[in-house]
Amino acid sequence: ISGRRPTCPSAGRRGRVQMYICNTETYGYLPVPLRSHNTLQDEADSFLHSLLEVMGDPPSEPSVYLSLPPKQPDKMGFDEVFMINLLRRSDRRERMLRTLYEQEIACKIIAAVDGKALNISQIEALGIQMMPGYSDPYHGRPLTKGELGCFLSHFNIWTETSLVIEDDLRFEVFFKRRLQNLMHEIESQRLHWDLIYIGRKRMQVDRPEKSVPRIHNLVEADYSYWTLGYMISLRGAQKLLRAEPLRKMLPVDEFLPVMYNKHPIEDYMSHFKRRDLRAFSAEPLLVYPTHYTGDAGYISDTETSSVWDNETVRTDWDRARSRKSREQEELSSEAQNSDVLQSPLDSTARDEL
Repeated sequence: ISGRRPTCPSAGRRGRVQMYICNTETYGYLPVPLRSHNTLQDEADSFLHSLLEVMGDPPSEPSVYLSLPPKQPDKMGFDEVFMINLLRRSDRRERMLRTLYEQEIACKIIAAVDGKALNISQIEALGIQMMPGYSDPYHGRPLTKGELGCFLSHFNIWTETSLVIEDDLRFEVFFKRRLQNLMHEIESQRLHWDLIYIGRKRMQVDRPEKSVPRIHNLVEADYSYWTLGYMISLRGAQKLLRAEPLRKMLPVDEFLPVMYNKHPIEDYMSHFKRRDLRAFSAEPLLVYPTHYTGDAGYISDTETSSVWDNETVRTDWDRARSRKSREQEELSSEAQNSDVLQSPLDSTARDEL
């Protein structure tokens, strides 16, 4: 077309120029157009989500010619919003602070316990004893130093009703509104809860989880991994501390299912007599990991470590071949949580996907 490049697909078609779709390079970002019934607030939040998705390294900056209103962060009704971050992970910390600020969420940074820096004397001084006979259900190894540090990081903040998030997550569209709507329904229905996952890896994949009547987007949690993001009540925190888990240590994401009586290994549950934690999960989830095993840039500070009492035994083997990876494929249609009440915001979120 006279040596000029087409400026849009229609121009290309008029000029009979062959077009290709490239999925290997990033050229820019566009918000997904919403439907006619969506509000201006929906449009604004959808654009915000697009902005959060591109916050990386280097971070995106607004134009110097734009005048932006000041943000007013809040704690969304929680006593505290804790964000757990290793001091040596400053890149994650800065990204999370920016994404939280853009969503007007106030947080308190918690310096994570660096398990790799702990020695045996320090572990013993904390009164920590490993659960007798514990072995990772999928890898067959003892607890790692990274898992030990992760447990202590969470253990230290089980003091009040709070939202707990880790520093390697990404937020779903309409995150803040969906979370606030969920908490409003929970309060109006007077649901007694101790812990609610907002991000997790579902490990029980044979049958659906039980939906919670009269509350949108909530199920009773079955066996789950990850402590990516969760809400915990003061009563729930007290139940966890009362169990004295440091005297029979196992990874925190194994300990939580034990406490709500959903762990598949009876031997582990037998060490804890009271297992009455009332645990639920948002459905669909509200946060997801920034990276999965095998992705470019994937780093695990918990599993890629060493055995807790022997630094010469590394645990950074190829997890892509593990039984856990093979078993945790897509849920079958029979195991989908399909009877959960869905809210209008979740329908809009699905449209984006």
